[in-house]
Amino acid sequence: MCTLSCLRFGESQLSRDEVTGKRVLEVGALNVNGSLREHITHLKPLNYLGVDIVPGPGVDEICDINHLLNRYGKESFDLVICTETLEHVRDWRKAVSNLKNILTPHGVLLLTTRSKEFAYHGYPFDFWRYGVDDMTVIFGDLAIESNVKDPAAPGVFLKARKPIHFVEKNMGNYDVYSIIRHKHCKDIGNFSIRLFKVKTFARVCLSRILPKAVKSAVKNAVGSES
Repeated sequence: MCTLSCLRFGESQLSRDEVTGKRVLEVGALNVNGSLREHITHLKPLNYLGVDIVPGPGVDEICDINHLLNRYGKESFDLVICTETLEHVRDWRKAVSNLKNILTPHGVLLLTTRSKEFAYHGYPFDFWRYGVDDMTVIFGDLAIESNVKDPAAPGVFLKARKPIHFVEKNMGNYDVYSIIRHKHCKDIGNFSIRLFKVKTFARVCLSRILPKAVKSAVKNAVGSES
């Protein structure tokens, strides 16, 4: 997935030298509303692999973000693209670790994700929100070249490069904002997720039923007066 502003960010940030002859991996590659793939392939990478958890347009192989290292091995890609995906991953720490370690030394990570004010959107679920400050901390073990807010909607865009002597930062104690619990926290329990699902389902049902009930009550009230 990739919004218009996400596409513009990627196109402006990735140079020909960073793509041509390089091994490219797109994580969360299902093309729902746009993809950087056409722009990247125009710059002639060595190869381009799109992975996601479901089949569809843009998806070459099925692979969960948290299984990248097991599937492809350490330092396997020169450019890793991950757009509009990280907020949907419950174990974001493992996901981030996979993204960092799948990169070759001096490799580039291009990542976009949503921030606190962005509404819930489950594909298939939605867990976290990130800001510029979060990106500074979470990707502080990479050389951050761009870390900016999405100009069109609450979100953040990041471009970072893996240093030659990479030492991974431990993010075990870092809290991010949970759209499920509506606060910063380290993890989201199963009970919180089930409760959120119930509340969301009830809200959807009420939104469908209540207007009909109100209309019916108004109609009956008008009818009784006449």
